[in-house]
Amino acid sequence: MDGNGRWANARGLPRTAGHRAGVERVREAVRTAVEAGIGYLTLFAFSSENWSRPQQEVSDLMGLLRFFIRRDLAELHRENVRIRVIGCRQTIQPDIRALLNEAEDRTRDNTGITLVIAFNYGARDELVRAVRGIAEAVRAGDMDVAAIDEAAIAARIDTAGIPDPDLVIRTSGEQRLSNFLLWQAAYTEFVFMPCLWPDFDRAAFLDALAEYGRRDRRYGAVSAPDLAVGS
Repeated sequence: MDGNGRWANARGLPRTAGHRAGVERVREAVRTAVEAGIGYLTLFAFSSENWSRPQQEVSDLMGLLRFFIRRDLAELHRENVRIRVIGCRQTIQPDIRALLNEAEDRTRDNTGITLVIAFNYGARDELVRAVRGIAEAVRAGDMDVAAIDEAAIAARIDTAGIPDPDLVIRTSGEQRLSNFLLWQAAYTEFVFMPCLWPDFDRAAFLDALAEYGRRDRRYGAVSAPDLAVGS
């Protein structure tokens, strides 16, 4: 979800105004995903690199997170949304950690769309933590080196139990992953949108889904028509 600051700057507004507009788009994105029958929606809310932003902006973002959870948690729960949080929680403020835990606990048994919030998340950090966990299991004698495979890693990353994404959408015209779901996106389709996140409305979301629907996903295989070519 990229472009909040640029959206605000283009309007002569403080960056906080862009982040507030972005929060409203989050609500619309969740509604659109539900309407489209999407089972999992992951939002990159705050990266582990975002702590290097100006302190006031970080403080404003934390305030918006508190506002979003306190305002919307009850509604999301009523709508049968299940919330899952990924990212490192040990280093975040206790009250933020408590809110994230509450959101997960309260919606744990819901059976609708799973809303995955990536907070204080970085894919490299996620993999480091997973590898460290495997190393500790081997050292303790609970795991054999020969048992280390893709499944062992997948079971220890933050998204364990969540299917790999079919589609990653990035707004604002940027065309890179920026440390997001590096392991999980091995066979993911990408759609890069020129619009800034506060302008990413329902129509833009549906356009991205339509583009995804036109893709031929082969997962490294060769389709039957291609096999026939040159025969």
